[in-house]
Amino acid sequence: MKELAILGVGNILEKDDGVAIYATKYLEINYTFTPQIDIINGGVEGINLLNIFMQYKHIIILDAIEIEDEPGSIYHIPSHELTGYGLKSSAAHEIGVLQCFDILELMGKEIPKSSVLGIIPKSITIKIGLSDVINEKFNVYIETLLNILKKESITVKKNSSIIKLSDIIEEFRDPKR
Repeated sequence: MKELAILGVGNILEKDDGVAIYATKYLEINYTFTPQIDIINGGVEGINLLNIFMQYKHIIILDAIEIEDEPGSIYHIPSHELTGYGLKSSAAHEIGVLQCFDILELMGKEIPKSSVLGIIPKSITIKIGLSDVINEKFNVYIETLLNILKKESITVKKNSSIIKLSDIIEEFRDPKR
């Protein structure tokens, strides 16, 4: 069984809902981790991510989450506490990811240590990119994750050349560039 994965879920076609997908790409390109961790773009796969949950001892899920709070607020929630936060499961990928835990339990499989690092979106609409609020909070979101990893004894090293978030978003907008 593998140790740790960062799993980004969301839909880049729905503005702020894609923040975790951009974050996984940003981490993959701009950082090196020791020991190595897997960074997975789970997109909108939802329940189809079940095999991921069976392969790892620890999973940190990145997602845009809807909680009654200011857009851009960041929450780190252990997965077993998710129902207590009044999350509005507005997307199929959120429902599917939560169901993965139930299915593992029904199968008698070990449930990995897991948590969600969520950021409250400002705008979920059909558009590639991020709202100004989420764009401004993106570095805080990344730093929050890096601090979580450091507490898990993961060494984080920023690469010498950094690809900006705006370039990553543009690459999703136009993969041929």
